[in-house]
Amino acid sequence: MRLPILILHVSAGIVGLLSGTAAMSFRKGSHWHRVAGNVFVAAMLTMGMCGSYMALVKHQTNNVFGGVLTVYLVSTAWLVGRRRAAETNFFDWAALLMALEIGGGLLTLGFRVANGLEEAQAGVPPGMYFFMGAVSLLAAAGDIRMLVNGGIFGRPRIVRHLWRMCFGWFIATGSFFLGQQQVFPEMVRTSNVLFVPALLPLLLLIFWVVRVRSSRAAAGPYVGAEGRAVD
Repeated sequence: MRLPILILHVSAGIVGLLSGTAAMSFRKGSHWHRVAGNVFVAAMLTMGMCGSYMALVKHQTNNVFGGVLTVYLVSTAWLVGRRRAAETNFFDWAALLMALEIGGGLLTLGFRVANGLEEAQAGVPPGMYFFMGAVSLLAAAGDIRMLVNGGIFGRPRIVRHLWRMCFGWFIATGSFFLGQQQVFPEMVRTSNVLFVPALLPLLLLIFWVVRVRSSRAAAGPYVGAEGRAVD
């Protein structure tokens, strides 16, 4: 049963890398951006679920959390762009609980590895557990704010979509270019050039978040006369 799931996982990862690149290349809000984005979401959900299953079978706890975190980030990013701004539902509460569990689990695992209570996975520095756990809790804080406000409006709505999509894309690029370096020629591995495509989503994340937050036009289409978001 593992081989078909492995093939599906790898295939979905490749599609996710390509469609993520396409989505970032097309004009935001255009037809092709939406098409590429939908393909990216489907691919990343498939990759994340397959990866978590295989990690669970192999007892790789951090990869289980990594796959679930990918599913959480991409699904919540997709949802905020699909529905009306002033809207929350049961899924948002379930997503919050998922983010808290992922964050708490990764931080606990990080402390156990740092104190020698659990063996670290090969190639994964202890700091990565804390980094990913902090990202999960940051996302949970955003969920809480959205639920308290009864929805998300204006620039924060766009930023939520952007950073979660980009970070999900980063998980894919980092897992492939840095986590699977053995598939590349030795000359490429020793040159550190693989860090460029692996970290590119994080650089684009910073660029787009800064651009959206500094742009007046970003909030215009989403904010109504009474400060409530409209489509």
